[in-house]
Amino acid sequence: MAADRRDNDESPAAPAPPVSPPYPTDLHIDAESGLARGAQYLPSPHCDERPPGTGVELLVIHAISLPPGQYGGPDVPALFCGTLDCTRRADYADLAGLRVSAHFFIRRDGLLLQFVPVHRRAWHAGVSRFAGRERCNDFSLGIELEGCDHDRFTPAQYAVLAALTRALRRAFAAIRAEAIVGHSDIAPGRKTDPGPHFDWAAYRAQTFSARSP
Repeated sequence: MAADRRDNDESPAAPAPPVSPPYPTDLHIDAESGLARGAQYLPSPHCDERPPGTGVELLVIHAISLPPGQYGGPDVPALFCGTLDCTRRADYADLAGLRVSAHFFIRRDGLLLQFVPVHRRAWHAGVSRFAGRERCNDFSLGIELEGCDHDRFTPAQYAVLAALTRALRRAFAAIRAEAIVGHSDIAPGRKTDPGPHFDWAAYRAQTFSARSP
């Protein structure tokens, strides 16, 4: 993933209530704070305001793991919060100074983390284009799944992703079903995530099922 490099001079909102085990599937977006009830909030400085008059119309699904192909560690949240020690590993050298974030991150066990309130612009899409519009960060939300191109995602991740998608679409009616895409769709040739193992059919069936909460 890539991101614009801007400073944020606003204080973060108050943390949302902690997640309940095993993982949240009944999610709600608080209109005032922009936080998902059921997520753990770790405020990122890598965000700013959306352009005036710009609403949320796009949902972008990503995948990330740090170290690459390893799961469960603190490095992805540290990257998004700007606290990652890039001198600790040689393969982190190209991450030094990188200012990136996402609105949400879903762990392999379904734990849901939020880094940026949904009304603010997270720096997740980088150079991107959707339906003739560039700068997708301006009008999108970014959800990162803990994973990579070589592994399948877990049932817990699909369950939380589907529940989160429904909550976001309730909060932002302009997000049409066809405006839910992968990072590779808005940055073709530059990005491959969420990768070949992401099951779009299963995700859409679970998200849009009439029996879904």
